[in-house]
Amino acid sequence: MITAMMILLVVLAGSAGDVVITKGMKEVGEISTVRPGELWALAKQVFSNKCFLGGLALMTISFFAWIAALSVADLSLVLPATSLSFVITTIGAKLILKERISRMRWAGTVLVCAGIALISLS
Repeated sequence: MITAMMILLVVLAGSAGDVVITKGMKEVGEISTVRPGELWALAKQVFSNKCFLGGLALMTISFFAWIAALSVADLSLVLPATSLSFVITTIGAKLILKERISRMRWAGTVLVCAGIALISLS
């Protein structure tokens, strides 16, 4: 039961973190410089963005849940099960970020679901 809860936390926190960090970085804008002074100013802008910081916190939670899951379960179970994050992230990108998801990407998402189902049967 603890394994399932940790995997669920990895998937949900990781997916939410990806979506929220993306939202924050879209607010910051394109990074198109390599000059140290401009990069420093940009770094300050990134690390003062609430969405970025919230996403970073969610990704930290996901990381520690990943470590906890690996401490009680086999990698061959945990890694494929956390692939569900691809599905959740795609749905989040569609609903929250308003991204257009092509049919090919949806087909790939369905294939990921099928793979997770096959792995969970054994």
